[in-house]
Amino acid sequence: MPRLLVIDDDRTVPLLVRKAVSGLEIGGEPVEVSAALTAREGLNLAKSERPDVVLLDLVLPGVRGSELFSTLHAADPKRPVLFMTAGGTSDTAIEAMKQGAFDYLLKPLDLPKLRELLATALESRRLMSTKVGLSAQAGDSMPTDLFVGRTESAVQVYKSIGLVAAQDVTVLVRGESGTGKELVARAIYHHGKRQDKPFMAINCAAIPDALLESELFGHEKGSFTGADRQRIGKFEQCSGGTIFLDEIGDTSLPMQAKMLRLLQEQRFERVGGNVTIKTDVRVIAATNRPLERMVDDGDFRGDLFFRLNEFSIDIPPLRERGEDVLLLVEFFLSRFKRDMGQTELEGIAPEAVDLLRNYGWPGNVRELQSVLRKAILHSTGPVIVPKDLPAEVRGDRRAVGPAAPLSGRPAPPPEPAAPPTPDAARPAAPPASEPAAPAGEPHRETAPQSAPAPAPEPPTQSGPPSDLRPLLDAALAENSEDIYADSLELMERYVVTRILDRTGGNQSRAAKLLGITRGSLRNKIRGLGITIEQVIGSDDD
Repeated sequence: MPRLLVIDDDRTVPLLVRKAVSGLEIGGEPVEVSAALTAREGLNLAKSERPDVVLLDLVLPGVRGSELFSTLHAADPKRPVLFMTAGGTSDTAIEAMKQGAFDYLLKPLDLPKLRELLATALESRRLMSTKVGLSAQAGDSMPTDLFVGRTESAVQVYKSIGLVAAQDVTVLVRGESGTGKELVARAIYHHGKRQDKPFMAINCAAIPDALLESELFGHEKGSFTGADRQRIGKFEQCSGGTIFLDEIGDTSLPMQAKMLRLLQEQRFERVGGNVTIKTDVRVIAATNRPLERMVDDGDFRGDLFFRLNEFSIDIPPLRERGEDVLLLVEFFLSRFKRDMGQTELEGIAPEAVDLLRNYGWPGNVRELQSVLRKAILHSTGPVIVPKDLPAEVRGDRRAVGPAAPLSGRPAPPPEPAAPPTPDAARPAAPPASEPAAPAGEPHRETAPQSAPAPAPEPPTQSGPPSDLRPLLDAALAENSEDIYADSLELMERYVVTRILDRTGGNQSRAAKLLGITRGSLRNKIRGLGITIEQVIGSDDD
């Protein structure tokens, strides 16, 4: 039977607590409440009755509740303790949570809130009684840059690494963002012939083209404004070693031409220079973009694609590696226990593991890593329980996917019904054979790719087009103090997403329809956090 101990010199508090938990069952059993008026009596009851949860007043006769908490916590670190006080300040609440309190309540007690918190604490205690422990091997003996997994798809990645590591060929690593492409590149490097030479990683998407050229190939003094000295590029610095070019699909066509020559000849010139420099680097490239389609659209050089694709490794998304989730959880928790100084961390409740297994992981392994860090920071006991996980993982609200708005702003709403327009001849819904778009993704319309996008109806005196009203309503709902900027961002996201959907992800055609350069469109896509695959699904152009 779940037991609750109330330690408070106010005799009315236990009565309120009994009323709050009346009818409450934990694991199918009713809650038993005992009470103590003094710290000494509370300690004695804690030893004899071994309560599952303690509700502790911060101010007791002759002793502070925080001092009593230290004794209670030392006796049973897994036991949730809720502090309560009549004179709450921010300092009091912060200090209570720093000490490891499960939660903090202000008097007079709110019965519904009290019932909710006690139910959560008692359920957390129940979950802590069964946990998935942490393997010492997971954190201590495994290298931190290891690609972790034991599913068939993960084993296939290991096999591919083993096949190609010792071969001095170019490798293309493919997978969604966050799947661990750089980890695979480092594994190839560690098992290859160049492991005693430099390894350098460059994120091509994070550096503007003008700077990327200088970063990779170097520049001569005076070659451009601000070039006050000669710079040695990464291809020159890394001679004899391995260079990892992440997000190579985001490079411009002129940059691709220079990379092709380097791969073919291992020669290049610095920016502003005319001296040919010879190097010897192994190139491992990675992308999360559909390079084949980009070649067809003229956005990626076919000759460079074939040169990069001498050996390809496809990394599966985490949602397809369900059996690896627990292994990754153990690995990351063991590492964080050490790195974050969480010496009391013992493991994770099976119910929390089930939530992690059932989540879709749009951000893949990188998102799992972030979720576990947050869970450790929010945990008030040695075992991570469901309440410690973010709301989207618990299913309390819809998870935010890769194309969701930044800064927690709501996504643009679905397009409302409108009067007949020139688009009316197009089907209103995809054919029956076409799968429905997942929740949270924009609806895809089946229109001929050559059809021009209809011009939006101009504002009238009666107000803006109906499409704009939900966007403004969403900004108003956020109580923003900068509605003008917020509304513009929401509108811009809506327009860019809609046009990309219309062009099937073809950025050249989308830029033309928008009246901007392709480079400007790419900057907007990155700045707004839009993922092309999320917008257009998996259909071909």
